[in-house]
Amino acid sequence: MTAPLTVWFDSGCPLCQREIALMRRLDRRGAIRFVDLRAPETACPIDRAELLARFHAEENGRLLSGAAAFAAMWRAIPLLRPLGFLAGWPPLAPAFEAAYRRFLRLRPRLQRLFR
Repeated sequence: MTAPLTVWFDSGCPLCQREIALMRRLDRRGAIRFVDLRAPETACPIDRAELLARFHAEENGRLLSGAAAFAAMWRAIPLLRPLGFLAGWPPLAPAFEAAYRRFLRLRPRLQRLFR
């Protein structure tokens, strides 16, 4: 059986490694299929560089990016489901996306801290 949600992640990123390790521990039902973008055999639905630049997930055949992808991942994990619904709620989704974009600007500096 295929997990209903696919998440692509960068195993070369120390922040991503930590976050995905946590999500794997929380995903006790196996609702998420985690795909390492650094594995050479990984098939990518779009350009690999684009997948590495922003967080992506596929939910019900729909490719999601940024905060929307995080919201989908959180909804797949019972403990985080309320946060996922809030992040995906149309009135709040733009604020979550703005926060994600700010995080992307800080990400290179944060990665150096976690190496």
